[in-house]
Amino acid sequence: MADFDVIVIGGGPGGYVAAIHAAQLGLKTACVEGRETLGGTCLNIGCIPSKALLNATHHLHEVQENFEKMGLMGANPTVDWERMLRYKDDVVSGNTKGIEFLFKKNKVTWLKGWGSIPAAGQVKVGDELHNAKNIIIATGSAASVLPGITVDEEVIITSTGALSLPKIPKSVVVIGAGVIGLEMGSVYARLGAKVTVVEYLDEITPGMDGEVAKSFQRLLKKQGFTFVLGAAVEVVERTANGAKVAWKLKKNDAPGEIEADVVLVATGRKPYTEGLGLEALGVEMLPRGQIKVDAHWQTNVPGIYAIGDAVPGPMLAHKAEDEGMAVAEVLAGKHGHVNYDVIPGVIYTTPEVASVGKTEEQLKAEGRAYKVGKFPFMGNARAKAIFQADGFVKLIVDQETDRILGCHIIGPSAGDLIHEVCVAMEFGASAQDLALTCHAHPTYSEAVREAALACGLGAIHA
Repeated sequence: MADFDVIVIGGGPGGYVAAIHAAQLGLKTACVEGRETLGGTCLNIGCIPSKALLNATHHLHEVQENFEKMGLMGANPTVDWERMLRYKDDVVSGNTKGIEFLFKKNKVTWLKGWGSIPAAGQVKVGDELHNAKNIIIATGSAASVLPGITVDEEVIITSTGALSLPKIPKSVVVIGAGVIGLEMGSVYARLGAKVTVVEYLDEITPGMDGEVAKSFQRLLKKQGFTFVLGAAVEVVERTANGAKVAWKLKKNDAPGEIEADVVLVATGRKPYTEGLGLEALGVEMLPRGQIKVDAHWQTNVPGIYAIGDAVPGPMLAHKAEDEGMAVAEVLAGKHGHVNYDVIPGVIYTTPEVASVGKTEEQLKAEGRAYKVGKFPFMGNARAKAIFQADGFVKLIVDQETDRILGCHIIGPSAGDLIHEVCVAMEFGASAQDLALTCHAHPTYSEAVREAALACGLGAIHA
């Protein structure tokens, strides 16, 4: 038995960040993780490996579509799928080993195994019992599967199986037009697969700014995607040559059916809290399986906290990290804070899509007066130079005060560009503040400044 100030259960982005920051603040800290490597879903079977495959296949697309335009001649490369998967695994290994190094550097104890909480102030790992003044639950989430669908991770797969298929499929059906489905669909579309996306709602990427979503769908169609929207999936079953998906359209009950080599079920994620013993402890839960916490991330049981995908809010690694930092501050007697109004979201396709703050649809529903400044990447010299002039920056500001309320970008490096706006929003900046800030030329970021100018007298280059 060992005594700790803090024991974190879960070594994913929220958990390992909470553990490291707690240790930095002088708390004796341990982190429980049962995987062979740290990093949780994100680093092992989520964000990082998918970005590696997106990067590899993006370069393949560039060779096939744009090299000759730049005078780079020669035969197109062939795809060595096994080597591409090894590259992906090497990226994962480098990152997970990095976290292990950071644990040692910051004197965080890694308790290897799966944890449970037999009583407040106690964490059991295997046969060992450890005492903790405070416990942080950071157990993340698992793929959510529609009722009646049996996932085998061979033909009917989740994102986990999509990262390690034994061979490149010729056809893929993606159920769900959210971030995971569209990113992995992009990987296989670039590798030559015919990709069909079946979505229950009438639009892709639910919750995204409507104008951006429509533009995004149009660009994905140009890349070979087929969309079946407003379709309620009724059957997913294996066949002799793959799997069959059957649905009915919501508007008229018209039936539809398609067969494919692989079916990717990408219908969201659900909190993972099994085996912790929360029910016996009396920890209050919410209807969707999330842990109920207060403004300081504490459950109704004193000394037990929860963060990340296990609690309400967007299921994003960086949201979990922010909460991990904040709860460590709280436990160290400081003021932990997360600004939930300034949490960006990114889709790492090409073009990238990024957003922060309010959408037009949300502001209309609130009845709030606003104005929009837009700038197309067609007017950005650097974007045109790399054949990524599709898309735009859309800045939404308060009608009276000019304060930035939201930003939505579809275009090159959107996931990096959005953070200029995040910093501005964190400081309560106006569009004029961005417009008056000198931006280097030629950069993609000039498009953000131009959108800010468009909120005033007008953009210069459009």
